[in-house]
Amino acid sequence: MAADEKKNQNIEKGDEQEEKRLAPDNHRWYSLRVISGKERKIKEMIEMEVERSGWKEIVSQVLVPTEKVYKIRAGKKVISDRNILPGYILVAMDPERLSGEVIQGITTLPNVMHFLGRDKPIAMQPSEANRMLGKIDENTEQGESMIEPFIVGETVKIVDGPFNEFVGDIKEVNEEKKKLKVIVKIFGRGTEVELNFIQVEKQS
Repeated sequence: MAADEKKNQNIEKGDEQEEKRLAPDNHRWYSLRVISGKERKIKEMIEMEVERSGWKEIVSQVLVPTEKVYKIRAGKKVISDRNILPGYILVAMDPERLSGEVIQGITTLPNVMHFLGRDKPIAMQPSEANRMLGKIDENTEQGESMIEPFIVGETVKIVDGPFNEFVGDIKEVNEEKKKLKVIVKIFGRGTEVELNFIQVEKQS
């Protein structure tokens, strides 16, 4: 694939993600309390119910606030999504057209508890909603963060490169460049080596 074509696809993907993030100006964000750990499945069920009931102009968006996180396992970077607000889903709705039927249709779904305000949902303050949405976008732009960050003084095992199988202590952590300086003992003396995060793993 040509570089320009790939770049255009990335731009289109970014535009699509941005479009999904935006709700109509007259819609407000509401917080929905749900069973923790079921957020993604509930989001899908709400979207299906909205589609089935013809509520797309009333309920414009359902969002599970997440951030990208990763662990290092056997020298490989394992990426996953972690909820920023466990047990909550954000729902963008038109307050002027929000009816008891819509509220009941959502809150009677399995593993859904209630909106903030229960039968009379209370919209998030614009500043609060913008702060939360901004945090989600900020996490997306920054890329993944580590679930179990490396700590200076921590002992790690090198799993890749010329010092494979050596054990050493972390001297310096560069989170921005995803690099470590590790002191390993070679022939009885401490030697400083620079490694990528994926070249080491934590000692259990």
